[in-house]
Amino acid sequence: MTSPRRSGVVAWAMWDTGATGMNAIVVTFVFSVYLTGSVGEGAPGGTTPAEWLGRALTASGLVVALLAPATGVWVDVAHRRRAVLAALTGTAVVLTAAMSLIQNDPAYLWPGLVLLACTAACSDLATVPYNAMLRELSTPSTSGRISGIGSAAGYAGTVLLLLIVYLGLVQGDGDTRGLFGITSANGWPARAAMLLTAAWFILFALPLLVIRRTESPVEVTARVGLVGAYRNLWAELRDQWSRDHNLVYYLVASAIFRDGLTGIFTFGAVVGVAVYGVSQADVLLFGACACTVAAIGAVIGGMVDDRIGSKPVIVGSLTSLIVIGCVMIALDGPLAFWVCGLLLCLFVGPTQSSARTQMLRLTSEGKEGVAFGLYTTTGRAASPLAPWFFAMFIGIFGTDRAGMGGVATVLALGLIAMLLVRTPPNAVLTERAADGKPRAGV
Repeated sequence: MTSPRRSGVVAWAMWDTGATGMNAIVVTFVFSVYLTGSVGEGAPGGTTPAEWLGRALTASGLVVALLAPATGVWVDVAHRRRAVLAALTGTAVVLTAAMSLIQNDPAYLWPGLVLLACTAACSDLATVPYNAMLRELSTPSTSGRISGIGSAAGYAGTVLLLLIVYLGLVQGDGDTRGLFGITSANGWPARAAMLLTAAWFILFALPLLVIRRTESPVEVTARVGLVGAYRNLWAELRDQWSRDHNLVYYLVASAIFRDGLTGIFTFGAVVGVAVYGVSQADVLLFGACACTVAAIGAVIGGMVDDRIGSKPVIVGSLTSLIVIGCVMIALDGPLAFWVCGLLLCLFVGPTQSSARTQMLRLTSEGKEGVAFGLYTTTGRAASPLAPWFFAMFIGIFGTDRAGMGGVATVLALGLIAMLLVRTPPNAVLTERAADGKPRAGV
């Protein structure tokens, strides 16, 4: 396989810049907070807006779990990947822009939740063809590095977009907000952020969607419907299980520890404010710093991955996360939160990057779509684990501090499962043994 063109790698990483930034603004920091804290305030009924948000995202996850395998089958043919990615990206952009129509009124809570859930589903499904493209853009000796570049670009995009939204649209008090002087009436700072985020995503996604493919001709294949896609999926699962059980084992292990990684980001801000005394404004600054540190970790981890393999990076990072998390539980104060929190993020980046690379290395060539469809599906199937353990530990020990122990437990379960996965020898070491020198990379 020849070395990929740098322009293709850059375009691939830029899509992650747009997508990760959009998720941060829509699902985590801005629109979800706007819905639960402003739009849904005073809504009738006994269910809180936050609970409705959880139910909406649960429904979104079920849709992804249902459609991700079929999406994977459809994008097994390389020339379909871009078309599917373009359709899902365009839909997410339109839905994000439509969120600017959600006014600060309880009557708009349900439309807002529907838009958020659909956007989250499109974003998750888009990762299936996006991750499958990694095979087209890398050689065995560069897949870890390129995956790390993509993860780092995503973190960098999140930091930059968060700062733009905060400084330009949100900061300050009074009748206008931010450097752009947006009126604070009727939720316009958050609504304007949705328009900015939609423009951000399409700007960074366009290079990957329009760049000309040169690596292979279009394959002539039969059309596959939804039922046919699941028939093919079942056949692929049986075939994979008969050839190598380890891919299935890895899907389970990675689903567990990836949900633990998600729990770190999901509950980190809550614990920082409630337990360690960090102000809400400082939490936003911490988020920007955390993404920067995670990006650095992803790049370093990608380079180490190419030298020693994905599994050692994952095992070492998970072990470090568990140790740091346990130390953090025993400490107090904002300084402890900043130091331990940033150390956690340093190891989150390489774990996420190497998890994707390990999936690629366990996948047979030509089966990337199915594999990453299952990768997304199992990840969504395990999504209740971290919230459940977080709440359960708080209930058992009677303190919010114990919640991080629940997240650490999920990471420990993922580590144990990962240790049981047998992985192939590192591709780089194999190639060096064969020809005495490493392959050319990006």
